[in-house]
Amino acid sequence: MPLHSAVALICATVSLFVIAGAEDPYRFFNWNVTYGDIFPLGVRQTGILINGQFPGPDIHSVTNDNLIINVFNSLNEPFLLSWNGVQNRRNSYEDGVYGTTCPIPPGKNFTYILQVKDQIGSFYYFPSLGFHKAAGGFGGIRILSRPRIPVPFPDPAGDYTVLIGDWYKANHTDLRAQLDSGRKLPFPDGILINGRGPGGASFNVEQGKTYRLRISNVGLQNSLNFRIQNHKLKLVEVEGTHTLQTTYSSIDLHLGQSMSVLFTADQPAQDYYIVVSSRFTNPVLTSTATLRYSNSAGPVSGPPPGGPTIQVDWSLNQARSIRTNLTASGPRPNPQGSYHYGLINTTRTIRLANSAGQVNGKQRYAVNSVSFVPADTPLKLADFFKIDGVYRIGSISDNPTGGGIYLDTSVMNSDYRSFIEIVFQNDEDIVQSWHLDGYSFFVVG
Repeated sequence: MPLHSAVALICATVSLFVIAGAEDPYRFFNWNVTYGDIFPLGVRQTGILINGQFPGPDIHSVTNDNLIINVFNSLNEPFLLSWNGVQNRRNSYEDGVYGTTCPIPPGKNFTYILQVKDQIGSFYYFPSLGFHKAAGGFGGIRILSRPRIPVPFPDPAGDYTVLIGDWYKANHTDLRAQLDSGRKLPFPDGILINGRGPGGASFNVEQGKTYRLRISNVGLQNSLNFRIQNHKLKLVEVEGTHTLQTTYSSIDLHLGQSMSVLFTADQPAQDYYIVVSSRFTNPVLTSTATLRYSNSAGPVSGPPPGGPTIQVDWSLNQARSIRTNLTASGPRPNPQGSYHYGLINTTRTIRLANSAGQVNGKQRYAVNSVSFVPADTPLKLADFFKIDGVYRIGSISDNPTGGGIYLDTSVMNSDYRSFIEIVFQNDEDIVQSWHLDGYSFFVVG
């Protein structure tokens, strides 16, 4: 063999070893999605279980991990999972919502391939089709920092996922039928904490130690307030961003939000109430769990502590107090404040206004007057294969039209790598939550 060929072969071999050694870790999950009986509010319901669990299993990962999640759909209807907060880089096909991902047919499987590239923090997954979220199928996602990346607080003694949400005693099929018939949903029947009703969940702590709670509002309609009897909550992270460490007696989580708080078990050794209650509702729904000290001298005592109820200003002021910690590291060693997004010129402003009304005698909801109608062909496939007639680019305006609600398959175009400002406008008398998926979004006002 000529010398230069041997050298080339050795260099190529070394390069292959370097590439293989530098690849980010893989984590593999096999999930079977089934129906099963659940009793979260004391009555039998048909729930959606993942590997027999309600809620589903937590996903534990580290920044840059590759997540290979093989989902078997053992239901009798199509199913999809969406990964709330996980960014989809360059391709939205793993997003898991209608239009970007083909539903998993009954009896089939689909393997999601995700990478939590340059991400940290607390998120969750949920089913996005057929009102399945009202039956379960959701669970927590945590993305830990890499070992050598500094975190702006000491390692806690424990790290708990807390999934809270309003809940109905009716099966999801009955609730879906109400919506499909053009009626509004009734008021929820209760609030669940980690899939359990009042007094059903508990968290064990040791006196004097500090713990992290990753709280997500996985409900269907209502903002919720979270508090622990006689304990303060220190906010440290909101959906992948380390925050200034502000202390609260209770904290609001709006629909879809995830936050991390620290608390120290610094009270006399006994059991304490963990309370979750609905915001901006009449009546107020309340549920409890138990914080149990390892050397507890007795059970919870007295009534659960009260919290804010219908005070909008209280919630707005708290939201305004949440600030990014500019000096702390995020997923990389450099400070979060070194990302100067404010210096980038926006090239487009989109104003989205929500509305509700009757169309053909049925209750409908709209964005900029367009009430979405699913197409027969998934939009991503129509885009990829250039199938005409499935949707129209620009079928929804960049601004509210002020006109009446009409039906269409609304699709808005944008340019790759453009920097867009989105303004949300709510002219209704109820709180609205918007789900923006797959990209980085920054709240600026």
